[in-house]
Amino acid sequence: MDRLMGLDVGDKTIGVAVSDLLMITAQGVTTIKRTNIKNDLKELKKLIDEYQVTKIVAGIPKMLDGTIGIQGEKVLEFLDKMKKHIDLPVELEDERFTTAISERMLIEADVKRKKRKEVIDKLAAVQILSSYMQRTK
Repeated sequence: MDRLMGLDVGDKTIGVAVSDLLMITAQGVTTIKRTNIKNDLKELKKLIDEYQVTKIVAGIPKMLDGTIGIQGEKVLEFLDKMKKHIDLPVELEDERFTTAISERMLIEADVKRKKRKEVIDKLAAVQILSSYMQRTK
C-alpha cells in the first residue's frame, strides 16, 4: 500500500505529515528544526523508513499571480538536493494560504501563540497533503 508524506519546507523548519494507509486522511507527524542539509535529509530519511513512504508531496509557495517567487525557489533548491539522496517520486502542491489557514484554525481553537509556533508547520504540511489527496482522488 502507498503512503504519502507531505512537507512544508521553510527556512528554519520542515513540517511533516503522512497519510493513512488508505490515503483518506493526513496526520501531522513532526516539525524538523533545520540545521544543515545533511541533518535535514537524515531526519527525513528516518521518517520515510519509519512510515514506509512511497511518495513525497511538497508544498510549493507561489505568489498571488501563480508565479514562483524567492521562497518557492528556495523550496525547489531544497527538493533538488533531496532528490539526489532520497529516491522517491516528488509531487508539488500549491501551498498558497496553507500557513494562514492553519494559523486561523489554531486561533479559533484558542491555541496560545507559543504553542501555535510549535505546530503551525506540521499543520501546514497536513493541509498540503490533504489538498493533494482530495485533488487526486
